[in-house]
Amino acid sequence: AMWQGGLYDHLGFGFHRYSTDSRWLVPHFEKMLYDQAMLAIAYIEAYQATGQSRYADVAQQIFTYVLRDLTSPEGGFYCSQDADSQGEEGKFYVWTKDEIAAILGEQEGELLEAFFGVTRKGNFEGGRNVLHRGRSVEELAQEQRVSPLELEKTLEQLREKLFEAREKRIHLLRDDKILTDWNGLMIAALAKGAQALDRPEYADAARRAADFLLERLRCPDGRLLHRYREGQAALLGYVDDYVFFIWGLIELYETTFQVSYLREALALTDDMLELFWDGGQGGLYFTGDDGEKLIARTKQLYDGAVPSGNSVAVLNLLRLGRMTMRPEYEEKAHQLMDIFGERVSGSPTGFSQFLIALDFALGPTKEIVIAGNVSAKDTEEMLRAIRRRFHPRKVLILHPEGEEGEAIEHIVPLVKGQVMVAGKATAYVCEHYACQMPTNEVDEMMVLIDEMP
Repeated sequence: AMWQGGLYDHLGFGFHRYSTDSRWLVPHFEKMLYDQAMLAIAYIEAYQATGQSRYADVAQQIFTYVLRDLTSPEGGFYCSQDADSQGEEGKFYVWTKDEIAAILGEQEGELLEAFFGVTRKGNFEGGRNVLHRGRSVEELAQEQRVSPLELEKTLEQLREKLFEAREKRIHLLRDDKILTDWNGLMIAALAKGAQALDRPEYADAARRAADFLLERLRCPDGRLLHRYREGQAALLGYVDDYVFFIWGLIELYETTFQVSYLREALALTDDMLELFWDGGQGGLYFTGDDGEKLIARTKQLYDGAVPSGNSVAVLNLLRLGRMTMRPEYEEKAHQLMDIFGERVSGSPTGFSQFLIALDFALGPTKEIVIAGNVSAKDTEEMLRAIRRRFHPRKVLILHPEGEEGEAIEHIVPLVKGQVMVAGKATAYVCEHYACQMPTNEVDEMMVLIDEMP
């Protein structure tokens, strides 16, 4: 319903900030980076869980929008696009029947109008229309006496024409700040998209953004900063900057298997615990102990427009602890869960990200090691099979030959001795570090993984 309604930009893609009605029809037209990231992740996981291509299509369209309109030349991602142009909210996005007919002609205009629910009266101010999917492709194809595939091709051509016409309108202002926390979310989303959708260009974009943050939003001593604009980075990073970026780096490691990203995630996690951990009652403060001295340092526990930093930290600590066999990380995660417990039971809908972490903690979780070279065809086949499915309770590690293999052995002791068998990519599927017999066969590997409840 969200994607079919006016909450979604059907011409240029991406989601608006929120709906003003219960039908997801008329939105507040601002577009936020964090919404694109979190919704892309939701649609990617829906695709993995169901295999329905429409969810993959939406995720890819979100990324098309972000890479086109919210990406800086330096690689970071901008905050948002405004709702207003020429002093009117939504003016950039809405249409009258006459405007559509002038661009597409009467016949083609009527076809697109039928699909997007456009009427003379309109559903917005002044007889204008917020485009939404008013009819299904199958229903409209039957009415037009064409195949759904043929109709989809025609509708896409008409969408492109209308989008090109919209591009000539006075454009929306853009908030061109680059924030570490929101960029961390988009890095995580793009990395997950690269995995599940087999789109290496998404990994490239995530890598560029991560490298930008590591280079331009970090002090010489390694302290993260919060904001970057026009060549200037400022403000000591908050806990969200750390936990969201660590999340992005974990996903980026599991996408590229570049050991440096895992190493950076671990270093930032250690810094996070030193700067933000409450040594008395546990939990992570929002501000660091090196920041402005406040009367009281707050902790954010409930999810809001973005997930709670404490909730994301729980899952980060669990994943990194499971990968690296560092029990102190999992101990900190369990301390956080103890702090949350009573609040979660009283209001679970306010803690959705925490519940995801709790599911991982309760398990069973699996550690999957692929011994092989990342660019080898047999390794790629194994990775593709794993990534196609929704398996949230796992960590994935690559143990290649050569220097990268030696580097990962120093960080992930589990992989020592887990090498290729018979010169082929080999999967080691483990549960709490107890590993099944290694296999070179993709199908056998997936049987072992799918035994996870």
